[in-house]
Amino acid sequence: MSGSAEMDLRFPIGLLFLLLGTILTVFGVVTNGDTAMYAPSAGVNINLVWGVVLIGFGLVMTGLALRAVTRRRRQGT
Repeated sequence: MSGSAEMDLRFPIGLLFLLLGTILTVFGVVTNGDTAMYAPSAGVNINLVWGVVLIGFGLVMTGLALRAVTRRRRQGT
């Protein structure tokens, strides 16, 4: 196999979560001072918290995909 057939599925999933996490984090930072918006969640900025969680998950997925590519290249396959 060659080309895109060898692409690890973790890479596009990781990029998707990085993108969504970045959007959610930026929204959470922009709306950080809106206390009425976060009153139902006991004042916790849910958008900011989950944005950071999604960015972390995206980084893990992307890192695992890149690690698999470097291992595959080292093995020569």
